[in-house]
Amino acid sequence: MPPALPTADGATCHRRLSIRFSEPTDVGLIVRFIRALAAYEKLEQHVSATEETLLASLYGPRPAAECLIALLDEQPVGFALFFENFSTFRGRRGMYLEDLFVNPESRGQGVGTALFRRLAEIAVERDYCRIDWAVLDWNQPAIGFYRRLGAVALEEWTVNRLESATLRRMASGDLLDSRD
Repeated sequence: MPPALPTADGATCHRRLSIRFSEPTDVGLIVRFIRALAAYEKLEQHVSATEETLLASLYGPRPAAECLIALLDEQPVGFALFFENFSTFRGRRGMYLEDLFVNPESRGQGVGTALFRRLAEIAVERDYCRIDWAVLDWNQPAIGFYRRLGAVALEEWTVNRLESATLRRMASGDLLDSRD
């Protein structure tokens, strides 16, 4: 019998929860999850991923990332997209969790925890030294969830990014400040 999952009112129900690796036929689903996550984070204007770009990036000759799909009663309800990174201090590979999303109507049923557990299993199987990810500072539900899992916020670190025109200027040698 499937495990009993909690409902919003604290009761339990028996639903089948499973986690599997995505397949090329899932790219449309993954794009929908990405768009739903972007809408939740109020960042829809930044999404340019398409089925074609994801197909090439996830399943092409040199995959850049991997994706897990969470299913409740065989229906997709969430995903986790991750890739390998490297810790110079540890001299070992690690995992970077780019995105984790569970449909709002499926939250509170153990889906996010199951995704994280599977990510942890993969990290242990592959001998990764850690799992890293970022969370928006206003996303208190996610921050609380991560804390309950035992995650530690790295308050002393600030995420930085070069992209778009700035990235192209850097690549062309047209530096904004070349004193360093």
